Amino acid sequence: QVQLVESGGGLVQAGGSLRLSCAASGRIFSINAMGWYRQAPGKQRELVASITSGGITNYADSVKGRFTISRDNAKNTVYLQMNSLKPEDTAVYYCNAEGTMTYGQFNVWGRGTQVAVSS
Repeated sequence: QVQLVESGGGLVQAGGSLRLSCAASGRIFSINAMGWYRQAPGKQRELVASITSGGITNYADSVKGRFTISRDNAKNTVYLQMNSLKPEDTAVYYCNAEGTMTYGQFNVWGRGTQVAVSS
């Protein structure tokens, strides 16, 4: 089994910053892509940012220029630096990872961490 543990959420005022972390553990052989998704109340889960093992990144248009995704392959950890936060960034943020275990492939989700931005 592969597990993801997120941390770093919280309450912040508009214009502030937060840094999310997500660490993967288990019988991991390699991790291909890692990403952050978010789901606001009454809305569908959406991609925020993703990063491949080679460092290729992809961002939602709504966060480009404000959020930065990075990863530490040695630690199987992905980060999301969120700057210039807006109230519309309020959501539960979920980490996702896909890759290969010692005996097969995996695609797993974390339990989520709440981000709340006050105006």
